[in-house]
Amino acid sequence: MNGSVSIGRIGGVPLRLRWSAPLLVIVLSIGLGSGTLPAWAPGHSGTAYRIWAIAGALLLTASLLAHEAAHALAAHHAKIDVKDVTIFALGGVTRMALPASARSQGRIAAAGPATSLLLGGICLGGAALTRDALHWPLPGAVLAWGGFANILLAAFNLLPAAPLDGGRVLQAVIWRIRGDREGAARVSGRCGQVAGALMIAVGWLEFLARAGSGLWLALIGAFVTVAATAEVRRAELFQRLRGMSVADVMRPAVTGQDWQSVERFLAETAPRAGDQPVVPLTDLDGRLTGCVTMPGLRAMPASRRAVTRVRDVAAPLDRCVIARPDEPVTEVLNRAGLSSGGPVLVLDHEHVVGIITAADLVLRSGSDRRTSPPPARHADHRR
Repeated sequence: MNGSVSIGRIGGVPLRLRWSAPLLVIVLSIGLGSGTLPAWAPGHSGTAYRIWAIAGALLLTASLLAHEAAHALAAHHAKIDVKDVTIFALGGVTRMALPASARSQGRIAAAGPATSLLLGGICLGGAALTRDALHWPLPGAVLAWGGFANILLAAFNLLPAAPLDGGRVLQAVIWRIRGDREGAARVSGRCGQVAGALMIAVGWLEFLARAGSGLWLALIGAFVTVAATAEVRRAELFQRLRGMSVADVMRPAVTGQDWQSVERFLAETAPRAGDQPVVPLTDLDGRLTGCVTMPGLRAMPASRRAVTRVRDVAAPLDRCVIARPDEPVTEVLNRAGLSSGGPVLVLDHEHVVGIITAADLVLRSGSDRRTSPPPARHADHRR
């Protein structure tokens, strides 16, 4: 994910912090140090409150990471591919492939809130021990705040609205009852849109009433609304594409030779590519080696074009999604969602025969499936 840094791995899954994550620590520290800790543990210096407020903010950030890591580990246990776990200013997100069953989805979704509840109980127990047995009121107040914050985090995430965990659980239940994954995703997404709109409205009213936390709630609501809308659109697209193969939605692909200079490539290959946004590259033996974008090549300074080969500026194959003509297109799109945003290239007997773009998906999903050409016709497009 762009703008994030790696902080390690758990179960082979990369853990990342988005550039906005420090903002979360700052906001939490200010609230803790200026209000909560002085009220819960009076009689300490301002420096002590600031230090322990930072510790509390880091504790909750680590709790968010544990919450998302629980999703990742549950998915890993269910043999579902997980791209990464990322923490940012408004929470966290785990990018993974779609679960194969409603039961798997429900278990993966429930793992996060269950972890937060467990951490909340541990923190509250630690707070009682620290404050009452060891007589350390300030650390005890931080642990108590962390415990209540984790319990609140679990409760908030259990709201039945996608993309929150409760929305995933709701989707799993509807999927199990109706047997329709996309229909269930659309229902939970609609619930997420409603919940997000309510959060924005309530947060804005609180902000107008001079409650600074209202702005944070409104921002979370905006994030929930945008994510829920994306899920509804994805579910509708997948529902329209259900039963289609890659061959039904791909376009024939014009390929280029990776040993050519950028100048020659733009002169000879670009006119043949037309409006094709990405051009696959092959070596002298016709093997796929990568791909380039026309805008990227045209952005290169004219003085470098004659001395630069296209393979030196191409995106490698691990940035592309490779598919077969007979694969279900929904499975390929699921894999594409975990990639680095590269194109879907279609190979038949090691030859590039097609490419899938977003425009192709919109066009084919809106057309009559009976007009789709049979997969066998695309064998004529080998190069």
